[in-house]
Amino acid sequence: MDHFFSQELIGLANKDLEVREALISQGQLSEGYHPEMERVHRSNAQRLREIIKEIGFPTISKVGENASNAAWLIIQHSIGEPGFMKECYKMMMENAHDIKLQNLAYLFDRIQVFQGKPQKYGTQLIADGRVYPVEDKHLLNSEREKVNLPSFTVKEINRIPEAEDIPEIDGNDTEYTIWRKKTGWI
Repeated sequence: MDHFFSQELIGLANKDLEVREALISQGQLSEGYHPEMERVHRSNAQRLREIIKEIGFPTISKVGENASNAAWLIIQHSIGEPGFMKECYKMMMENAHDIKLQNLAYLFDRIQVFQGKPQKYGTQLIADGRVYPVEDKHLLNSEREKVNLPSFTVKEINRIPEAEDIPEIDGNDTEYTIWRKKTGWI
């Protein structure tokens, strides 16, 4: 196990969370993608690219579970870099036996939602706290079980909007749509 990269990855993720908490406490994180947060995300993504180039994807056996989870957090937050997130998803799929499967599910769903597509595992929420539309409500709990996520109740599943509601949901935030187009998500 590479302890140097382990510590560095955990440090990068902690920096992300510290900046996030500081911006939340100052009331500055609720209005779009804050420039300081974006700088941290881009810097972390760049360093993770370098680490991947050196050791491959930071799996549990390479860097330990905490650092592998930290790498996932860096990827999950690199929202301004769709290509990087998608490439990392492919690497995670190739290493699914050596990563936390929940991380794979969260990343898949996040990519889908940014693209305006239904998610598979129901990990992403819309502004009102409901689950963003899913591919198949009938298979949702079995998909979640495969990646060790807890099941939803029937009531929770029934509250999930239908996939055909995505244009309406996404259309509620013009700035978000403009950002996704500019960034290359849609």
